[in-house]
Amino acid sequence: MGTIEPTDAQDTSTPDDRAILAEPRAGGVARILVAEQDLQREVRAIAGELDREYADDVPLMVGVLTGAVAFMADLMKAMTIPLTVDFMAISSYGAATRSSGVVRILKDLNEEIIGRRVIIVEDIVDSGLTLQYLLDMLRTRQPRDIRVVALLKKDKPDAIPVQVDRVGFRIPDEFVIGYGLDYAGQYRNLPYVAILDERVYATT
Repeated sequence: MGTIEPTDAQDTSTPDDRAILAEPRAGGVARILVAEQDLQREVRAIAGELDREYADDVPLMVGVLTGAVAFMADLMKAMTIPLTVDFMAISSYGAATRSSGVVRILKDLNEEIIGRRVIIVEDIVDSGLTLQYLLDMLRTRQPRDIRVVALLKKDKPDAIPVQVDRVGFRIPDEFVIGYGLDYAGQYRNLPYVAILDERVYATT
């Protein structure tokens, strides 16, 4: 699967949609970055590409907890090929708004991946450090190949170069919440991706 240029996050909503989005339903939201309908449209597009890429295989889809849960759930439902599922939990944030650079494995895979085709499903690629750590570790387990699908990728000049085969949306270097992404455990259930109001973490 070749690298496909991501979509820049932008307001593609209709006037009626914008009337609704002008008043986010959650406190702490500065503004909505990617609307719900745009997320679902991109998820369906990615699912179709994965169906074609793995039509003759049964890939192992690995969700990176906890942020990728919403994206992975919708992606699985939109795919039609057989697949197996596992999860890893890796942390480099805690309650901060910037990656600490210190990676911790909180949950490892249950599945063996030797000889398997693996799809890593990420919510967001920030500094790239966490993803690079994950890739380096999984490659030692001798999978047949690994592909990385990320919903979001930040435009960061200091990010390390890291393998990302498919990106949904390229976004500015802001702390984002919603659609699985959190701040201090909150906001994951928002159906859109939004920028966190700076006043939330300025007082914490």
